[in-house]
Amino acid sequence: MVVGGGKGAAQMAAAVEQVLGPQIVAEKVFGWVNVPADCLGKTQKIHLHAARPAGVNEPTPAGVVGSEKILDLVSDLQKDDLCLALLTGGGSALLPAPRLPITLEDLLEVTRLLMNHGATINELNTVRTCLSRIKGGGLARACRGGTLWSLIISDVVGDPPSMIASGPTVLTHSKAATNNMAEEALHILHRIDPHRVPNRVIDFLTQQSTVVVQQDNVPITVINQIIGNNAVALRAAAKQATQLGYKILSLGSDNQGEASEEGRTFAVQCRTLQQENKGSSKRLCILSGGEPVVDLSPQPGKGGRNQQFVLAALAELFSEGMHGITILSGGTDGEDGPTDAAGAVADRTLVKHAQREKMNPREFLTRHDAYRFFESLGGLLRTGPTHTNVMDVRVALVEQLHE
Repeated sequence: MVVGGGKGAAQMAAAVEQVLGPQIVAEKVFGWVNVPADCLGKTQKIHLHAARPAGVNEPTPAGVVGSEKILDLVSDLQKDDLCLALLTGGGSALLPAPRLPITLEDLLEVTRLLMNHGATINELNTVRTCLSRIKGGGLARACRGGTLWSLIISDVVGDPPSMIASGPTVLTHSKAATNNMAEEALHILHRIDPHRVPNRVIDFLTQQSTVVVQQDNVPITVINQIIGNNAVALRAAAKQATQLGYKILSLGSDNQGEASEEGRTFAVQCRTLQQENKGSSKRLCILSGGEPVVDLSPQPGKGGRNQQFVLAALAELFSEGMHGITILSGGTDGEDGPTDAAGAVADRTLVKHAQREKMNPREFLTRHDAYRFFESLGGLLRTGPTHTNVMDVRVALVEQLHE
C-alpha cells in the first residue's frame, strides 16, 4: 500500500508504479496520496487526491478528507502488509487532521499567524504537530501493517525527519518529549502574539503539556529514509555552473535567518569577493541554500522570502550599480509566498531601470512589497510549479572588475 502527501508526492507515486511495473502494480498495489490540485498526473492504482488548490499552501477541507482516508486505509492493513509512505515539502499543509476539539479554522488561523510573523519552518511544524492526529508519528501509530517505509524529500534545514511534513511516520518514544513539544508550541505562540491565538488552541496545548501521555509502543517496523534534499540541488547547480566555466563557492544548505538581513549579507559577500579578485579573469558562481523567514509586521505588502532576499541584496548594492554582479533567489517548488513567482533576479540592467523610474528599493523593502518592485521592472522569476520542494536556492554570478 502507498500513502503520503506533499508537493512532489505525485511524481514519487508515478515513479513507484514505474519501478514496480504494471503487473505488480495491478496485482498488489493500491493507495492514496494528498497532492496540490495542479499535480494530478496519471497513475495506475495510487489515487492522487487534490488536497488543496494550486498556489494555496494552507490546510483545506479537502485535505482533511484525504487525511482521514489515509488514516482509515493504514488502519485496515494486516501484519504481512508493507506500507510505503511518500513525503515531501508541503506535506504539513496537505495532510491536516485536527485533533478534537481543534477545528480546521483554528489550524488556519494559527498557520497564518505564524507565517505572517516570521516563524521558522521548525516552529510552524512544532505547533502543527501538536494539533494533529496524523503528524508527529500519527500515521505510524495508525498503521497496522508489518512494515512502514517512508521515502522523504527534505525541505527543512538539517533534514530532520520529525520536521519534514511534520513527521507523520516519526514515532516519539518518550512521553516527556511529547509534553515538551506542547510546552514549546505554547512558548512559540506566546512569543509571537498570544492574544490572536484561538483560546481553544491555548487551552488544548496547556492541557497537553501536563497530561500523562502513553509512550509509543507500535508493533511495526518503521524506516524513515531521506532520498532528496537541498544539497542535491546545490550539487546539480554547481555541476552546471562548472560546465559554463565558473569557479564555484558554495555556502552550504543550512542558511536561515531573516530574509532581508540574509540578502544584505549575501550582497556584501559578493562585493567583497569581487574586490578581492579585482583584475582577475576568474568568473565566480556563489551558491547558497536554505530557507529564511520574513516578518511581515507591521506593514505587509506583497512578495515572498526569495523576492525579499533579492530586494535586500539589490538595495545594498544599489548605489554602486551592481556592476558585474547578478543575484537570483528562488523557491525550488516554484512558489514564493502568496504570489505567482518563484523568486526574483537582479542585475546591473535592472538597477538602471529602477534608477530611471526613480524607484527606491529600500522603500519597497521596508513595506515588504518586493513583488510590485520586481513586477514593474521585469525581475520576477516565474517558473510555474515544479512539483517538488527542497527549500530555496540562491545564485550569484560575479564577474571581475578590471582597472
